Amino acid sequence: MGIALTHLQAALERAAAIRPKVGGFPYLAEVLRQAGVSRCRMAVPSNAMLYLTDAGPVAVQGEPLITGMVDAAPFDREALLTALRTDQAGESTFPEFVQGCWNAGVIWYDVDLYARTCAYHGADGDSYVEAYPAVAI
Repeated sequence: MGIALTHLQAALERAAAIRPKVGGFPYLAEVLRQAGVSRCRMAVPSNAMLYLTDAGPVAVQGEPLITGMVDAAPFDREALLTALRTDQAGESTFPEFVQGCWNAGVIWYDVDLYARTCAYHGADGDSYVEAYPAVAI
């Protein structure tokens, strides 16, 4: 196991132990940032996350949301906001959040851990960017 993977795994475990159920994403993001992660990029239909770290990139493959060919939904900002607010309220799991993004027409999203922003992108170039607050760990 490489050092980037070891550091990322330790950071994810630490974040899981300290993050609150409600409003927990900023805590996860801060633990990752402190561990040397600069960006997280999610390819939503494939449920594949790429972490860009000081020690090198790490890819994590989750259970794909789709198989074969399917129509991608048009970008629906209101549906995305519903998925975001549900997650922020602690009322969804991460897999449910990712499914909500897909249902809202999000093809990929990018988290910039230094700018503290999440940018959600649809297939036709539509996007929504949301800042998240700094937290002390």
